[in-house]
Amino acid sequence: MYDVEFYMKSYDLLHGLQAGEPHDADAVLDALESYRDPDPVVYNIETTNACNMRCEMCPRTTMMTRRVETMKPEFFQQIVAQIKPFSPETWCRWEEFVAEKYGVRQGEMSENHFFLLVIPKVIQLHGYGDPLLDRNMGRYVKLLSDAGFESYFSCNPANIDVVRTLEMFENGLSYIKYSIESVDDAEHKTIRGEASNFSESYSRILRLLELKKQNGYKTTIVITMLDLNRPNQQGDYAKLREAFRDLDVYLYLKSEDQQWYRKDYHGTKSVHWSEICKHPWMSMTIKSNGEACMCMEDYDNEIVLGDARTQTLAEIWNGEAYRKFRRDHVDVTGGIKCSERCDMALVGKCLPPVSLR
Repeated sequence: MYDVEFYMKSYDLLHGLQAGEPHDADAVLDALESYRDPDPVVYNIETTNACNMRCEMCPRTTMMTRRVETMKPEFFQQIVAQIKPFSPETWCRWEEFVAEKYGVRQGEMSENHFFLLVIPKVIQLHGYGDPLLDRNMGRYVKLLSDAGFESYFSCNPANIDVVRTLEMFENGLSYIKYSIESVDDAEHKTIRGEASNFSESYSRILRLLELKKQNGYKTTIVITMLDLNRPNQQGDYAKLREAFRDLDVYLYLKSEDQQWYRKDYHGTKSVHWSEICKHPWMSMTIKSNGEACMCMEDYDNEIVLGDARTQTLAEIWNGEAYRKFRRDHVDVTGGIKCSERCDMALVGKCLPPVSLR
């Protein structure tokens, strides 16, 4: 989830900044703070950072050094007890806002539809690990469902266990995303590692679709291919679309999230990656070790803003570390990941140089 109220309130100010409108740094910071909800909204809970893939485009494969850890169920329940879902009225206003500002409406299938009309309403259960390796995932889905939340995670279909997945469907999982890079097994392995495949994954997905229909499960099965700027990218995507033609799936080509470390930076079609970063005021990420970090892109937990094992989420969200972090985004403080190793524009990078401290 992210705070859609903050998103709507800050829209004109942040889009004006990106368009070159002059603003004073302190005034911008004060305005964003006034839009911020003192109650935290959790974007994602990384229940585990364990993964058996070796994806060529993932920082986990080439840069992550933190210890592999899996969250305890009692701690997960403690986090969920501190947050609340949006009201139907808030969601209705958000849908109207998205249609007006972005021309995106319910019923579409695209990465911008997914970001604007799915991600805001779900608790995302992945980070730098594969949730299918967490044997408590079915239990977590039920906890969220019982608390009135929708749930979602992205995973590697080679790790599908049909029985455990059906438990998640039964417990109310809202969306599950399977990342598929090619319909050719050898090509798939070059991109995501030897543990990946297409053929077996495809067979299991077809079985899940059959069982979903038989049992009337409401879980939406999402299929994505990352746009990695490969020479045969469009051809592979066409083959993927053909493989799932007329099947009950939500399928789209997804822009690559982070490319700052890539030699072939190739841009994005995503609203999320094209706009000023709102995360310091809009959402919180909880990592597998209990640390509250700047966002899910902090693969090594470099910017830790609190410890949810010893602090409440509200204490962290309204605390001094977060206050400084928000100031850092406006001042474009050097030496931190947000300023130097992220594709998203910071608020301060859109301010006139004379207004920076």
